[in-house]
Amino acid sequence: MSKHPNVQPVILCGGSGTRLWPLSRRVYPKQYLPLLGERSLFQLTAIRLQHLTSNRFTCSKPIIVTGEDHKFITINQLQDIEVRSETIILEPVGRNTAPALTFAALAASNLSEDPVLVVCPADHTVGDEGLFTEAVVKGVEAALDGAVVVLGVTPDKPETGYGYIQATPDLTNACFEVHRFVEKPDKRSAKGYLQEGNYYWNAGIFILRASKWLALLETFRADILASSERAWGTRLEEKVLGFSCARPEEAAVNAIASESIDYAVMEHLSGSLDSVVMIPLDVGWSDLGTWGAIWETQKKDESSNVSIGAAVINNGKNNLTYSTGRLIALSGLDDLVVVETPDTVLVANKNEAEGVKGLTDMLKDQHFEYTEAHRKVYRPWGWYDAVDEGLNFKVKRIHVNVGATLSLQKHNHRAEHWIVVAGVAEVTCGTKVMTIRENESTYIPLGERHRLFNPGSAPLELVEVQLGTYLGEDDIVRFADEYGRGGLPSKD
Repeated sequence: MSKHPNVQPVILCGGSGTRLWPLSRRVYPKQYLPLLGERSLFQLTAIRLQHLTSNRFTCSKPIIVTGEDHKFITINQLQDIEVRSETIILEPVGRNTAPALTFAALAASNLSEDPVLVVCPADHTVGDEGLFTEAVVKGVEAALDGAVVVLGVTPDKPETGYGYIQATPDLTNACFEVHRFVEKPDKRSAKGYLQEGNYYWNAGIFILRASKWLALLETFRADILASSERAWGTRLEEKVLGFSCARPEEAAVNAIASESIDYAVMEHLSGSLDSVVMIPLDVGWSDLGTWGAIWETQKKDESSNVSIGAAVINNGKNNLTYSTGRLIALSGLDDLVVVETPDTVLVANKNEAEGVKGLTDMLKDQHFEYTEAHRKVYRPWGWYDAVDEGLNFKVKRIHVNVGATLSLQKHNHRAEHWIVVAGVAEVTCGTKVMTIRENESTYIPLGERHRLFNPGSAPLELVEVQLGTYLGEDDIVRFADEYGRGGLPSKD
């Protein structure tokens, strides 16, 4: 063992958070949402892992595993909190957490000699950051001595949405001895676990050496290891806005069996010769997996209501309202979740989390797009909000970050009018380059090459009016792009 072994944080950013619909959607899932304040759950996780310090080890910048669709969201959110990463692994398709961790272990092994991996989901929250750091440092020290470490949360209710760990204290050290892992139980079993008192929620946080994970995977799921190694060998590495990214080839990733860390390896360790221990994590942990969990973590009024955004509640209790803009008014109602977004309104029983997931399944079956994206869509240069649409026209509000540039492009089916409402726009239209300021406008004819750049010191905001026979987002022929987005035609 080297004098100062390396610790490699790994943030797993998979999952779509369907139980938090309509706020969480496929292209902007819950881990990237600011559910508890100004920062997203992913940002809070990245900041939390920067605090790992000890005289026994050094700590690297995180490896992040996310979907290819979330590349620019991930980079932009890291830039916002001024956190760098070792690499961002972009999965073209999701294959669950076991392959994701395998990619991270292979990447980490290339960066340092057999590092200890601290593997954290991106969508959890903790109340006490200091105690969280203490628990993880204890786990790292046990992993340095060869253990596989899991973090367990003392349950306070018979939750059926979590996996469980049966564990008892080991009087010789601060770790608990793990007897078995149990996947999500039924209600009766969960009540029994709570009564027994030696069962803990599986927080999904694992600490072990990279070589240990790869060896265990070879023992229990050699097929996943072999196909993951083949896929990793196909990766394309690139720099995007100064961040190192690696993308395995899609067909090779598709060939990997989809499996979780627990099912692939952890459940097999129960009663085995491998040392697997648990560190208690009593820090106010939540995975914020349902609207009920959001309600539980928030400050409540005298009637136990939680209101995020504009709301008025008369003669009602135990409600959660979440408004992104419009006022929510409730009267004489209890135990409801009401969530308002620009294009949808959810009204649900707060205690029926599965009902929200059932709604999203119905929407998919009926081919509605409300589970895919919000009306407000984020791009590497900023965002746009499609505020109105009718026959042969669409109106967008467009926000361009300081110094950002849209691609040089043309449209085959639409013309555009741009009206600047704030900031300064540098517009390329054909061979002309012009500066457009607040309360000024310009016209982009159908089929004309054009580009938009924000040269100012403040964000650029404009209103775009599209006119044409087809107004889909795929009517873009791109000629040049600063963000490496290829393919003609393509979405901007």
